[in-house]
Amino acid sequence: MVAATEPAAVLSALIPQLLAVMLAAVVLLTPSVSWGALPPGNAVTDPEAILRDALPLQQSDLRDLQHRLENTSDDLRARRWSSIKTSCDRTEKRLKLRGGAITDSFDTATRPQAETLLNQFGTQLEELCEISTRQDRDAFLDQRRAALSSLGSLEALAVEDFPFAIPAEFDALPRLLGRATVAFNTTQGELKAVIDGFSAPLTGGAFVDLVQRGFYDGLPFTRAEDFYVLQTGDPKGDASGYVDPGTKQERHVPLEIMVPGDDSPIYNMTFEDLGLFKTTPTLPFATLGTLGWAHSDEALDDGSSQFFFFLYEAELTPAGLNLVDGRYAAFGYVVDGSAALKEMGVDDRIISATVVDGGDNLKPHA
Repeated sequence: MVAATEPAAVLSALIPQLLAVMLAAVVLLTPSVSWGALPPGNAVTDPEAILRDALPLQQSDLRDLQHRLENTSDDLRARRWSSIKTSCDRTEKRLKLRGGAITDSFDTATRPQAETLLNQFGTQLEELCEISTRQDRDAFLDQRRAALSSLGSLEALAVEDFPFAIPAEFDALPRLLGRATVAFNTTQGELKAVIDGFSAPLTGGAFVDLVQRGFYDGLPFTRAEDFYVLQTGDPKGDASGYVDPGTKQERHVPLEIMVPGDDSPIYNMTFEDLGLFKTTPTLPFATLGTLGWAHSDEALDDGSSQFFFFLYEAELTPAGLNLVDGRYAAFGYVVDGSAALKEMGVDDRIISATVVDGGDNLKPHA
């Protein structure tokens, strides 16, 4: 891989890789390719922020607190500390004003945990405001990350029921009715990924089911394109996917993509099919370590077990212009271990994959 240097040197050095990426796009994607316009505003590339936004959350007060903190990023880049301090103070006041209503929105079973998380967030927010007075950028980033993590846990707790019905035609397929966390042990180190069943229940369900079966343990990476994809999941033998031991047939998972504002995902249709050329999916391929579900060039619904890590590179595969959004299903994000991911290639393999949280959200069928 090419190290980051001056822009002119990078462009010169990346020409061979750019050509490889373009060729890979032709192989990976369908022949008819349409480019979408750049998404409005700044694309979100933080995986944890994407996951927070993807939650089917009806609690507007929590969303307001979340976005108030996230929106300090522009001021932080410009070192506008007076604006940051003002934002912190206003967020504190907002929390004091709406904290009681937030707590009351939880049912009696989850309210004690919600109160604990909300108090934790309040303490972290108070410290964040104090750090903004000291104008310590690194400390501010660390503390904001911790505060947003507590808020994200509170938001996840606020999601009570799975928000939609999965079409009956897919009743035989496993589904992830919530989220799960998967730890990968690889030849380059440890990775941790959050799998989002709220936006991709069938894709996430198939993946978590295979992880629990030990399907990916020991499998090599069969394809590695610099700055593009790192793919695995091709089993030993003649099959190209997972063969169900009961039916003796290869299990297939439909293409599944959630569109922001829709009540449920679309199935077996690309954004091109629907004319959604400027749409960003709820789970976009917008960050290093986006997990994507592979399918063949001939069909959208023949993905079985092979998946890829999207190797995000802002200049070559920018958010909103990466030839993958709306054509392949994203179903989760690497939230820890990106340094190890950057080092992996076809000489590496998954030693083991383990569900470490949320396994009880997996249901074997409808």
